[in-house]
Amino acid sequence: MHLFLIFNDNITFFKKDKHVQIVMYLLGIDIGTSSIKVSVVEVNSTKCIASAQYPDNESAITSLQIGWAEQSPEMWWEHMQKAILKLHATKKYESSDISAIGISYQMHGLVLVDKDQQVLRDSIIWCDSRAVEIGDAAFNQIGHEKCLSHLLNSPGNFTASKLAWVKKNEPAVYEKIAHVMLPGDFISMKLTGTITTSISALSEGIFWDFKNNELSKDIINHYGLNPSMLPSVQPVFSDHGHLLSHIASALHLKEGIPITYKAGDQPNNALSLNVLEPGEVAATAGTSGVIYGVTDSITYDPQSRVNTFAHVNHTDNLNRLGVLLCINGTGILNSWVKKMAASQMDYAQMNTAAAGINAGSDGLQIMPFGNGAERIFNNKIIGAQFINIDFNKHSQAHIYRAAQEGIAFTFRYGIDIMRENGMSPSIIRAGFSNMFLSDVFTDAFVNATNVPVALYNTDGSVGAAIGAGIGSGAYKNANEAFSNFKPIKVVEPTREKLFNELYLNWRNALEKYL
Repeated sequence: MHLFLIFNDNITFFKKDKHVQIVMYLLGIDIGTSSIKVSVVEVNSTKCIASAQYPDNESAITSLQIGWAEQSPEMWWEHMQKAILKLHATKKYESSDISAIGISYQMHGLVLVDKDQQVLRDSIIWCDSRAVEIGDAAFNQIGHEKCLSHLLNSPGNFTASKLAWVKKNEPAVYEKIAHVMLPGDFISMKLTGTITTSISALSEGIFWDFKNNELSKDIINHYGLNPSMLPSVQPVFSDHGHLLSHIASALHLKEGIPITYKAGDQPNNALSLNVLEPGEVAATAGTSGVIYGVTDSITYDPQSRVNTFAHVNHTDNLNRLGVLLCINGTGILNSWVKKMAASQMDYAQMNTAAAGINAGSDGLQIMPFGNGAERIFNNKIIGAQFINIDFNKHSQAHIYRAAQEGIAFTFRYGIDIMRENGMSPSIIRAGFSNMFLSDVFTDAFVNATNVPVALYNTDGSVGAAIGAGIGSGAYKNANEAFSNFKPIKVVEPTREKLFNELYLNWRNALEKYL
């Protein structure tokens, strides 16, 4: 006879004097711009057991006109399936032991489907700039004070404005729309057949009225949108649907596994770093760069250069808002430099070469703003710039270093805006990934900002898996989920005076383009 005890999806049983534990796992899916990454986390230890990404090379962004950026949602779906099968191939876990799924996704993207859940057009993604004028007009006509006090942002170039662009420019597409979604909502729909969203997601699309705690009537009415197109609202940590039988079979997963967490990549990155309470700050430096700080105050930047959204743990009774500084041109510059000037090298070799160049890159300065309109510049498109190139002095390694320094200086520029708005981080948490894998970039970042950085072994897919554990009840709360959470290392500023001088020179050069 066996005695079974069931605790939070961990099944323990006793047979005579032997104790056997059946380990349960969580699957995290991160729908990135460059690739799809998936990870499996073991519930009890909270350790990442295996990770995989697809494709190995960066996914394409379609740009039909200058300032436009689109990707195919069906491409995400195809790549996600291949990533999961690649993950299974590691054979480091039993796929039948996965008990919940969490999803992280690139923010602000517009996905449109018809009544049969078929995609109507490619997604207009986060770095697309086509709706800037539409959003600016809405800001002026609704009123600056009303937008900022209710939406906490200008309508700007966000999802609602992109939908308005489709309504104006592609009426035949608009007429067929049954559901408007963000990228994570789409992937969840493909997995489960169920369409949901959250206040956090609606706020990132600038559909949410924080003052009235409801869909924004001002946005809906101004743009003439049909609110029935928007999915039903669920908490971030909740049941967003169950894995369909035929999808489960194709992905070698159990039928009926619940999606119990769904969040935009930056709120999710903050969750993955246990940044949940006021005063805590996270950073990421992938394709784009972000500083994300949590506050309990209804706050906004008067110029909407930084943006405030509902954080993953925001509720009607507890304000938890994420103040987000976004820089479009970050890792994408480093990637571009690799393609153009270091195609035979990997990133580690580029970093080693950059480390051999003096701080300041012997006068070479790079402005990393070649990826659409930048919110920190009031949605201006100023393009990337290479300044002070000396053909007799500067080598490829100078370009590698100047690119990383330019990205770090842009973070300093943005953090100064956040400081103007009352957020002054004493330490920043970041995943030990992407640009933070480079000692050159990390050194420039901490010294230019004069803020220490704590680096952790985590990423968006791991965060999504942890979120699924909180949403499914595998963890009682976030404190339990992060009980073993410790940094790999903390990097302190040691050359802040030098890098402040370098930054001021870089900023003076930047101001000529603003």
